[in-house]
Amino acid sequence: MTTDPRIDAYIAKSAPFARPILEKVRERVHVAAPEAEETMKWSAPGFTVDGKILLMMAAFKAHAALNFWRGQEIGDGNPKAGAMGQFGKLTSEADLPSDSELDALIQEAASLARTAPAPRKVKHEPKPPATMHPEFAAALKGNAKAQEVLDGFPPSAQREYLDWVAEAKQDATRAKRIADAVQWLSEGKRRHWKYENC
Repeated sequence: MTTDPRIDAYIAKSAPFARPILEKVRERVHVAAPEAEETMKWSAPGFTVDGKILLMMAAFKAHAALNFWRGQEIGDGNPKAGAMGQFGKLTSEADLPSDSELDALIQEAASLARTAPAPRKVKHEPKPPATMHPEFAAALKGNAKAQEVLDGFPPSAQREYLDWVAEAKQDATRAKRIADAVQWLSEGKRRHWKYENC
């Protein structure tokens, strides 16, 4: 059993009534799901299995709470009391289910966590490379400093200039943007330099 010293500190700082509740839940997790790992999430003690949250517990001024991450899928799926976790506002260890009941819920939750698919990472299509408008390229040829500054920027900062010039719908607008861009670049400024110190 590995323990997280942050949970030790959390329990030590909790109100005296809450400490036995938190210690009991912690003990039962390690008995029923010895593979569970301790962690802190959102400043509260939690336990994970295979990187997936098993349950969280928390102590407040007048009550403690126990919340199974997928609580609607274990046991009968209904809150046992109120809306504070599955067991309502816990004010003493006696408010917890018996060891055997709690162990069964922990084991069921651990089984769910082990078999759950890993969360899908949404992969965004990469943006196509930004292209430089020919008129912008010609203006930069006449100003080596501006070209050097643009070349030294990271790709995202380069794209801000390239897209801004390319998106101009009218020739006059494009010409004004190119003139501004060359001036700002020759001064070492990024496209949104006016907002950087706001």
